[in-house]
Amino acid sequence: MIRFAIIAPPLPSHFQPLENLAMELIDRGHSVTFFHQLDARHLLHCNRVKFRSVGQERFPAGSLAKSLALAANFDTLLGQRRTYADMAQVTQMLCEELPNALREERIDAVLCDQMEAAGGLVAESLGLPFVSVACALPVNREDITVPLAVLPYPYERGEDAIERYARAERRHDWVMKPLRKAIARQSAALGLSVREGLHQCLSPLAQISQTVLEFDFPRPNLPPWFHEVGPLRRVSDETNHLPYTLDNARPFVFATLGRLHGNRMSLFKRIAQACKLLDAQLLVMHCGGLSHRQSDQLLRHGATWVTDFADQPMLLQYADVLVTHGDLDIVLEAVVAETPILALPIAADQPGVAARVAYSGSGVHASRHCSSRELAEHMRHLLENQWPDLENLADAIHLMGGTQRAADIVEAVIPDRFKLRLVSSS
Repeated sequence: MIRFAIIAPPLPSHFQPLENLAMELIDRGHSVTFFHQLDARHLLHCNRVKFRSVGQERFPAGSLAKSLALAANFDTLLGQRRTYADMAQVTQMLCEELPNALREERIDAVLCDQMEAAGGLVAESLGLPFVSVACALPVNREDITVPLAVLPYPYERGEDAIERYARAERRHDWVMKPLRKAIARQSAALGLSVREGLHQCLSPLAQISQTVLEFDFPRPNLPPWFHEVGPLRRVSDETNHLPYTLDNARPFVFATLGRLHGNRMSLFKRIAQACKLLDAQLLVMHCGGLSHRQSDQLLRHGATWVTDFADQPMLLQYADVLVTHGDLDIVLEAVVAETPILALPIAADQPGVAARVAYSGSGVHASRHCSSRELAEHMRHLLENQWPDLENLADAIHLMGGTQRAADIVEAVIPDRFKLRLVSSS
C-alpha cells in the first residue's frame, strides 16, 4: 500500500478529477488524503477519500468563499491580479504547513495538480516522489510555438505568431507577479533551487494530462514522461433517465457556465433568447448561481428548463449542442458524448480550451459578448453541419485509458515501499 497525498487548488474542476483518480487508487489498495484549508473538505464527495486540513489560523472556516469570488472575476485585469495574490497566499501557507502534515500522516508519495506549486516544491524538499497532474490545460512551456493555455490564440506557425505568443506570455507573467514571487520565496525557504513559474515545479517522474493528442495543439517537445490519458472520469454502472420530456422535432441545447460563473445572468439571458429564435429547447444548469426569480426570468426569455444541478454526462448524451464557458472537464465530456460545442470562454484556461475546440473540429469558439442573434447563428451552424472529428476525438479518448491508465502510470513510477521490503527480505 502506498500512502498518497493530493495537493490541488480548492476548485471543483480540480478536486473532482483528482478525487476520481483517488478512488481508482483506493480500489487498488492504496490510501489517499487530500490536504488543504478546512473549507475544501466540502469539494470531496466520497468518504473513502481522506482529508487533512492545514492552515486553519490563516484560512479559517468561510475563507474559501472569498477566494472563489475572486476567481469568478478572473476575466478582468484587476481580478487576475487579486486572484494571483490570493493564490500566492495559499501557496505560502501550503509550503509552510505541508512538511509537518505530510510527515505526521506518513505520506509516501504526492500527486500534485499543476496549478498549485506547493505540492511539487514540498515533495521535492522532503525527498518524496511526486507526479504532476494537469486537470486544466497543461502549464508546460516546452515550446515557443505553443501559446500559453490562458491565451485565446489559434495555433499558427511563423515568426509573427511566435512573437505574438511571446508578447502575451510576458504580459501574463507580469500579471502573475505576486504568485511568481511567492514561488521564488518558498522554493528558497525549502532549500531548493529558486524557480518562479508553475512550469518549473513539475515532476521529473511523470506528468499526466486530461487532454489527448487529437484535441491539443501540436507539442512535439514535451518530455517523454508526459502522458495524455484523457479525462479522469468515474463511469457509473447506474442507468439514469432524462427527467425531462423532449420534443424530438426540436433541437435540444444544454447550457452551463460552471459553478464559478453560474451567476452570469446576462449571458444566460442571451443564450435563452438565441434558443427562442431557433425554436430550440434549452436546459440551463446554473450550479446554484441564480435565484428563483432569475430562473423564472430565463424561462420567460426562452429557456425550457432551468435547474441548479443535473447529471451532466447524461444530458450531453441527449443534447444536440452544448453551450459552455469552456472548462476542460465539461468540454471533454461533450467530446465523449460527440456533442458539438459552442465555447464562450470567460477566464483562466477557458480561452485556450475554446481555441482548441475550434482547432480540433469539436465546435465553435465565440465571444461571450455575442448578441443573442449572433449566438443563434453560431448554434444554427452547429446544428446544420456534421462534425466528423468529434467521433475521432471520442475514439481517441476511449483508447487513452483515462483514470485507469493514470493510476497505472502512478503505480509504475512510484514504488510501493511495503512490496520493496518484502522483496528485500526474501
